[in-house]
Amino acid sequence: MKALRLTILDRYMLAELSGPFAFGVAAFTLLLAAGQIIAIGRAVSEAGAPVWAAIEDFLWRLPGMVELTIPMGLLLGTLLAIQRLSGESEITAMKAGGITFLRIIAPMLVAAFALSLLTLWLQEAVVPYAQSQATLVEATVINHASAFASGLNVSAALPGGGRQTTFASACTQNCRVLLGVTLVQYDRSGNPTQIVFADRAQFSAEQWTLQNARVIRLLADGVFDDRFPTVQVALGQNPADIAKRAANNNPQNMSRAQIAEIVRTGELSAGELRKYTMVYQEKLAQPFACFVFTLIAVPFGIRSVRGGSSTGLGFGLAVVIVFIYYIVQTICSYIGEALLPFAALAAWLPNLIFTLIGARRLYRAAMV
Repeated sequence: MKALRLTILDRYMLAELSGPFAFGVAAFTLLLAAGQIIAIGRAVSEAGAPVWAAIEDFLWRLPGMVELTIPMGLLLGTLLAIQRLSGESEITAMKAGGITFLRIIAPMLVAAFALSLLTLWLQEAVVPYAQSQATLVEATVINHASAFASGLNVSAALPGGGRQTTFASACTQNCRVLLGVTLVQYDRSGNPTQIVFADRAQFSAEQWTLQNARVIRLLADGVFDDRFPTVQVALGQNPADIAKRAANNNPQNMSRAQIAEIVRTGELSAGELRKYTMVYQEKLAQPFACFVFTLIAVPFGIRSVRGGSSTGLGFGLAVVIVFIYYIVQTICSYIGEALLPFAALAAWLPNLIFTLIGARRLYRAAMV
């Protein structure tokens, strides 16, 4: 336990990092939010969307922006902190006092790893729910439209085995009402056992109620066609899930567990399977850009002091590093989708490349 206690050096280095890090997250978040703020103003002024709905939509999208800007903010924060410490010869004084360079920056590296885990948690536990709520508000309140226009296809496992597939043409009332519903149930062998047609399905008390339903049962002894005013069924999705699923099924807005669940349904095309698989692998690798950016920022921060220490210099250098990193990541993403067996390697390759660059430059800085 004694080894885990923070020393004066640890607290000092973390204090030096915290201010620039908060500034970096705020600055990059503001840049990302600018486009969203303009879109909100346009929706209110031109489309007549309620102001409360526009603000709610923005607040729900904020966690996703913060998740993206934590690595960028940490990169900028580390650059600015190291620039100041090196520019005022504090690092030189610490080394003269017998403290190794690696020990000096160790608190920053540990903090970066902890923030990587925090970013992963935000990505998996907070952002997917927030994005689903934003999609629901934008599609059904701001745009005054159904959450989907080209139809919905939802598949869910049945308790006794087999599967149930539900099709709908549109939704209203925040996706609590589906229109033009067709439901097909299959046995374990994949043979259809029942087909249900309904004018609408309404969500209430955690159940879906089909109205004006025609039920066709395909049994061994014949086909039975019946009509019922109402039929209660479980579609395997609640309104928020349906709205999110209908919004182009963007895997970037889902957690890894949600992506894996959709992949297991076997309903994806070959192209969609490649996309979903690559995003699934990237979502594990991307949060650790926090650690990679910190590792590479330390030697760059020391070197940049020679040209003059300033916030502008640090911000410009951070933008360049982020830009190059995401170019490499995009290239690796295309490679991973084309060579699916190597998707995991392609997802981690940007981190590996920048870690090697950062470790090499860090080693040289430690030797000075």
